[in-house]
Amino acid sequence: MYLSIVKNNKHVRNYLLATASSNLGNVMTGMALLFLAYDLTASNAHTTGIAIAQVVPYLLFGLFGGVLADWITKIKWLIRIDLVRSPLLIGLVLLDFTNQLAYYHLIIVSVLIHLCGCLYNPAHRAIIPLITKETERAAINSLVDTVTRGMTVLGPVFSIIFMNTIGVIHFFTLDAISYVLSALFLSFIPLKEEQKGKKQFHIFPAVREFAVWLRSHQTIRSLFELTAFIVFFNTWVWQVGLLLMLQETTKNAEAWYSLITGCFGIIVIIVNLIIPYIFKQFSLRTYIISSFIWGIGILFLGWLSEIPLIFLGIIWIAVGVPLSGLSRIYLLQKYIPSDKLGRGFSFNAFLLYFSNLISLGFFGILSYLMPVSTIFILCGACMVIISGIYVFLELRK
Repeated sequence: MYLSIVKNNKHVRNYLLATASSNLGNVMTGMALLFLAYDLTASNAHTTGIAIAQVVPYLLFGLFGGVLADWITKIKWLIRIDLVRSPLLIGLVLLDFTNQLAYYHLIIVSVLIHLCGCLYNPAHRAIIPLITKETERAAINSLVDTVTRGMTVLGPVFSIIFMNTIGVIHFFTLDAISYVLSALFLSFIPLKEEQKGKKQFHIFPAVREFAVWLRSHQTIRSLFELTAFIVFFNTWVWQVGLLLMLQETTKNAEAWYSLITGCFGIIVIIVNLIIPYIFKQFSLRTYIISSFIWGIGILFLGWLSEIPLIFLGIIWIAVGVPLSGLSRIYLLQKYIPSDKLGRGFSFNAFLLYFSNLISLGFFGILSYLMPVSTIFILCGACMVIISGIYVFLELRK
C-alpha cells in the first residue's frame, strides 16, 4: 500500500522528502540551541529560557499562522519560510566563527525559528488534502507521522556523531542545508488548486470567523475539547514525571529514560505503519477510544512502576498515541472546509502548546505536594474517566 502510493504519486513523494529534510533540521536545531545555551552560560535557568522561547511564538502567533495558510498560496509560502530559516542559522555559525556568539543571539534566533514554525506548520499539513485522494489519506498521514517521528529518533543519533566530529555549532550548518533541500523538494509540487486571486483578508476577523464556525460544528468542537483534557493530563507525566519516577525507583535513571523513550519511538513508528491496514477511515469514536487506551497506559505506569512493567505501560501508550494523532488529523482534514483548514491546524497546535504549558506548571507545583506515582495514577484515571464520558455521549447518539 505505502509503496504503491509513493511510487504513483510524485507529489506525495516530494512532500515526504521535504518533510524529512525540514523535520531533521527542526530536531537538530532544537538540540543545538539547548546545548549551546548551556555551554555559554552553564545555567539551568538560561537553558530553560531557550525552551520557553521555543513555546512562546506558538502561543502568541500560532492562530495567525493558520489565517495566513488559508490566505496565501501554500507551496510558495513554505518555500519562502524554508529559505528564511536557512540564513538565520548560518548567521549563528558566522557569529561563532568570529567569537561574537552570545546567549541573546540564541534567544533571538530561537524565537524567530519557531515563529517561522508556527507560520509553516498549518500550511504544511493543509497541503495533504490537495495532493491525495480521501481513500489515501489515512496512509499518507501515517507516512508523514512516521517520517516526523523517525527524524526525532534519528536526530539524537546524528547529534552524537556530529558532536564528536564537526562540533555542535555546525549542527546549524547542516540544518541550514536541510531547509534548502526542503524548499527544493517543495518546488517540485505545483498545485493548480493553489492558484487563487488574492483576498482582502484581515487576521482578527478571520480568527473570529473560524471560532463562529467551530461553535456550530459539534464533532470538531468535541475533538478539541477532548484533546485539551488529554494533553493536559499527559504532558507533565510523560515529559517530566517519567524521568522523576525512574530516579526514585532505579539506578542510572537517565540511561533507562533514554532506552524507554527510544523503545517508545520505535513502537510508535511500527504502530503508525500498521494502523492504515486496519483503519481506512477514522471517526470521533476512534479518537475517544484511542484516548482511553492512552489513559490506561498512564494509569498502569503509576500503579506498577518497576522496569519490566513500565515497558508494558509504554506499549499501551505507544498504541494509543499514534491512533489518537492519526484520528485527529484525519477528522480535521475531513470536516474542516479547505478554506479554513489552515486555521484548523493552527488552532490545534495552539491548543496543544497551551495545554502543555498549563500541564507543566500545574503538575510541576503538585509534584512538591504528592508522590510522582500518585500523579501518574491521578492523570491516568482522569484520562480514562473523561474518555469514558465521551464514549458514553457518543453511544447515546
